[in-house]
Amino acid sequence: MAMATPMLLPFLLSLVSLCIINANGVCSLEDKKMFNVQMFRKKQQHGNQGCLLPESRREKGSIVLEMKDTGHCSRKKIDWNRRLQKQLIVDNLRVRSMQNRIRKLVSGKKIEASQTQIPLASGINLETLNYIVTMGLGSMNMTVIIDTGSDLTWVQCEPCMSCYDQQGPMFKPSTSSSYQSVSCNSSTCQSLQIATGNTGACGSNTNTSTCNYVVNYGDGSYTNGELGVERLSFGGVSVSDFVFGCGRNNKGLFGGVSGLMGLGRSYLSLVSQTNATFGGVFSYCLPTTEEGSSGSLVMGNESSLFKNVTPISYTRMLPNPQLTNFYILNLTGIDIGGVALQAPSFGSDGVLIDSGTVITRLPPSVYKALKAEFLKQFSGFPSAPGFSILDTCFNLTGYDEVNTPTINLHFEGNAELKVDATGTFYVVKEDASQVCLAIASLSHEYDTAIIGNYQQRNQRVIYDTKESRVGFAEEQCSFS
Repeated sequence: MAMATPMLLPFLLSLVSLCIINANGVCSLEDKKMFNVQMFRKKQQHGNQGCLLPESRREKGSIVLEMKDTGHCSRKKIDWNRRLQKQLIVDNLRVRSMQNRIRKLVSGKKIEASQTQIPLASGINLETLNYIVTMGLGSMNMTVIIDTGSDLTWVQCEPCMSCYDQQGPMFKPSTSSSYQSVSCNSSTCQSLQIATGNTGACGSNTNTSTCNYVVNYGDGSYTNGELGVERLSFGGVSVSDFVFGCGRNNKGLFGGVSGLMGLGRSYLSLVSQTNATFGGVFSYCLPTTEEGSSGSLVMGNESSLFKNVTPISYTRMLPNPQLTNFYILNLTGIDIGGVALQAPSFGSDGVLIDSGTVITRLPPSVYKALKAEFLKQFSGFPSAPGFSILDTCFNLTGYDEVNTPTINLHFEGNAELKVDATGTFYVVKEDASQVCLAIASLSHEYDTAIIGNYQQRNQRVIYDTKESRVGFAEEQCSFS
């Protein structure tokens, strides 16, 4: 069969039944997924159509929380070009800081505050975290960003010495009869070192017995205040007494939300504190940023609530005494369009799976092989300049949709994460003149690989801390 001419290519790409000719001259639709360029353009044109806070419901002993992208509730008209471009820049700063701290922890060297910008357990830049849910503290509902790379949950509290602008009222400990401060001499206060990278300290001024916390972020953002205990609830259903950070001094671009929900593995994380109720199991389905899109965060091990279209495959969490707060997996292989990559190592020390990092990072040798195979299969499109951490870019102006090679990540135990089409490309410019492969290279072979949230879209990802395993299944995310 003859190769399609360049003049016919735009027409052919508009057909759902597109026939792709590979390097061997074989026409096949196998191992391809459709990326809808036109749908992305429509999203940019429509913008946000109002703000409805995420909902929640109790079902079969579990809690199902609606999950939305932070952009849906922005008070300002979103400049998508600027947002998407800045997101990559900030994501790069975050990962560089994280790698620096990981190297020091693994080497066993003492880490001074001046040597790293980001605490390991909660070291994230909040502008890169895209997904929000609603939780109850006492009688108030708080909209918070979720993050599996953080442990301490915190919200802004009144009175506040310095706070960023948020939508909705702040938490007021003085008006809650169930709120209690955490003592600076308690074991809970002492556990802050593991959860945040900073030790707890006794309060100053009028109350020297309270436990103060400090969390610094890579872009200069921070939160500090005191630890408190309040009744945690979801959708009006009381769950347990809950230790959280009551932020009195907060700075950063947090998208107008109340604070952050820590889903890491330390003693202070929400997962650990609600273990008696939910068994140390939670899962999520991360939606796209399309208008009206919602996903879900399920607290509890009730698989009948999932809407997965493929069976759940599990892989074990790798133990790492230096990185006990993170979820670490054994990545054993990657295939592009059904072709297995040949690489010396896919991360001998394991890979982190993280809801906070946006773009997946791979060792240079692995990324080089992935890029070469992707370009071999996704050929015939005009190239575009790289942007920030992304160096494999195309000009897709004029195309409504394109077929892309599948990207499948393989883990120990035959578990598989099949990257959704929406997680294949990162659209830098809304006119599609700069659309990049949404995977990047680490700076060094010895850096720790990370599976980012972009590649987790439209997947049910299950974190089972009791059985020490993570599961994957394809699912079209929704809350209904």
